[in-house]
Amino acid sequence: MKKIITLITFLSVVIGFSQELQKFTPIDALPQPPGYYANATGTGLTLKTQLKTIITNGHNDQGYGSLWSLYSSAAFRDTYYENDNSLIDIYSENPTGVDPYNFTSTGQQCGNYANEGDCYNREHIVPQAYWDAVAINPMKNDPFHVAPVDGKVNGLRDNFPYGKVNVASNTTLNGSKLGSNLNSGYSAGYTATVFEPIDEFKGDIARSIFYFVTRYEDDLVSFFNTATVVSKNMFDGTANNAISPTFLNILITWHNLDPVSPKELERNNTIFNYQGNRNPYIDHPEYVCQIWATACAALSNPTLEIASISVYPNPSNDHKINIDSDVAIDDIQLININGQLMMEVKKPVFNNNSYTLDNLPQGFYFLKLSSENQSLVKKVIIN
Repeated sequence: MKKIITLITFLSVVIGFSQELQKFTPIDALPQPPGYYANATGTGLTLKTQLKTIITNGHNDQGYGSLWSLYSSAAFRDTYYENDNSLIDIYSENPTGVDPYNFTSTGQQCGNYANEGDCYNREHIVPQAYWDAVAINPMKNDPFHVAPVDGKVNGLRDNFPYGKVNVASNTTLNGSKLGSNLNSGYSAGYTATVFEPIDEFKGDIARSIFYFVTRYEDDLVSFFNTATVVSKNMFDGTANNAISPTFLNILITWHNLDPVSPKELERNNTIFNYQGNRNPYIDHPEYVCQIWATACAALSNPTLEIASISVYPNPSNDHKINIDSDVAIDDIQLININGQLMMEVKKPVFNNNSYTLDNLPQGFYFLKLSSENQSLVKKVIIN
């Protein structure tokens, strides 16, 4: 009798697993057709409007409910990190280790939730509250800016704009953060609450927002005039430039630091097959700086804020120097006066915002500190 029950149980598991696999049948991915961007011949804001026309033509809205089926396709599944076919969730994915949790079944769609990992839902990268007083479709249903994410973290992000967190009030299990914006460097000009995703997905989010302000260019003014949510601060109230200066600097920086990945290319092709248009900033990342050329030029030689970093003692009489920094330092280089790299520390671990270089030989050096795409060079003397 036990053998019969075991066999029935086994068959039930196999059948259930097969049914679940059927839900994950991939949507065919169509590549960019020849000549798709043939009419994108302008520069600056003219190019943005040309792209708007291109990606509006052929856009066939599939509705909000169809997003669930799209998220079950191969392009939204993990074949890049753990390669376990789980949902790629930008708020829980750990690109360098074990994920804190996974979503593998369509049965894990939200309803109710209390904790991370309870369920996943549809996150509007540009919050729906920014524009739903004016229009719902097709922007509510557009997968180029509606992503499958953990329900709890989606609620934590709320309607806050994306930015560079200074002091985190909440940190998710994969390291995404909510907190006050860092009012220095490329994120200077805003101090209120922002949400910061991990580095792996910053470019994805930037290109989603660039897509949104291009595809819905004609609607932006009406959105801005009716919105009351804080996400409105990301935008400047115009149809043309569209994004306010601080957030334009943030998004361009993220776009450059996190280039287009194979998963984005596959997703772009899949969505093209799904609704008939593409994200031009995935196909042509160079369009960003061709359109927002002035902002890109201003960011081309960024430097770290000197006020946020101190190096002491200098000169040093005990063969060591201390580095205190309010910003995350990604790389420390000690270079002699002949240009030779004497020491390098990648991803240094700071203790209470402080790091010590010791056992330094006597001499005159240049200390180069790098954070994301910014750098600062200081002269140091070791007696």
